[in-house]
Amino acid sequence: MFSHVTLGVSDLDRAASFYDAVLAPLGLARRSVVPDGGPPSRCWHRPGLSLPRFYVYLPFDGRPSSHGNGSMVALRAPSTEAVVRAHAEGLRTGGTDEGAPGPRPHYGPDYYGAYLRDPDGNKMHIVHRGEEVTGQ
Repeated sequence: MFSHVTLGVSDLDRAASFYDAVLAPLGLARRSVVPDGGPPSRCWHRPGLSLPRFYVYLPFDGRPSSHGNGSMVALRAPSTEAVVRAHAEGLRTGGTDEGAPGPRPHYGPDYYGAYLRDPDGNKMHIVHRGEEVTGQ
């Protein structure tokens, strides 16, 4: 469905450390980015697939990055353990807690998630949906 998701950040090295740690438990790895004429960036994807991609960029207009009120990126995790690891790694690398890992039955059966913000304030949701595993 998605080609890519892009978030603005103020410090690429700090963002890369954060996202390397958070995205690894989800099976995403950083890839080399071919310069496209845009601002400096970093990119992650699932090895073996070219799309979808997750990017962080310095803002194109050169102004400070900002996060959107009401905006959030939700990323699928392969297991509840991966949700826990990704959330913990996010906190360890400068993120802030927005909701500890745990079941969210009001979202659906076997729904397990956690919320956090990256060092620039971008909100993320890490989610494992058990029904995806069972085919329901």
